[in-house]
Amino acid sequence: MAPPEAVLFDVDGTLVDSVDLHAQAWREALRRFGKDVPLEEVRRQIGKGGDQLIPVFLSEDERARDGEALERFRGELWRREYMSRVRPLPGAAELVRRAHDAGLRVALASSGKEDEVEHNRRLLGIGALLEGATTADDAERSKPHPDIFEAALARVHAPPDRAMAVGDSPWDALAARRAGLRTIGLLSGGFDERELRGAGCIAIYAGPEELLARFDASPLARG
Repeated sequence: MAPPEAVLFDVDGTLVDSVDLHAQAWREALRRFGKDVPLEEVRRQIGKGGDQLIPVFLSEDERARDGEALERFRGELWRREYMSRVRPLPGAAELVRRAHDAGLRVALASSGKEDEVEHNRRLLGIGALLEGATTADDAERSKPHPDIFEAALARVHAPPDRAMAVGDSPWDALAARRAGLRTIGLLSGGFDERELRGAGCIAIYAGPEELLARFDASPLARG
């Protein structure tokens, strides 16, 4: 296994505590358009972008009629009611700094809107440590498709076999694997170890704080 030159961090559930908030916002938006979906069912889809999440709950005819309005409503609701409630996960900013200080080129692999990604970058205080960050504008399809990780790889100028992804959901791991990346899974997004390993994660940690504490023995260590 070649030592990594770069690391691509997912953001929601990996570096910031936002998965439950996103699930609540999506559930509220779905209810606004006549779909009363249990919160846990919505939560299991978090990690996907709206282009992949909405088809889980709306038929083709419903998407044609309501899809754009639903996603627009969800975005406005998120900015108005939820985004200010997001907090960094313990150890998240320190983990990014540790990876940077270890000589890894670091990027954020997010399919969030540009203002959401910028908000999280400022919240974490890691802007100066990054080679760049992706947004929804960088991909035709969100996770579990590989587009976001392929765009993030371009930011760090590394081939897939010399980079590694860190994420909290099966959608992260599937997308990374399709981009040729190995993935470290974190339990901080609420998915269990079995699901993450089944999607292809090569190592599992409780969250960014544990990965930071065990950095030198982790797959991120360059040897």
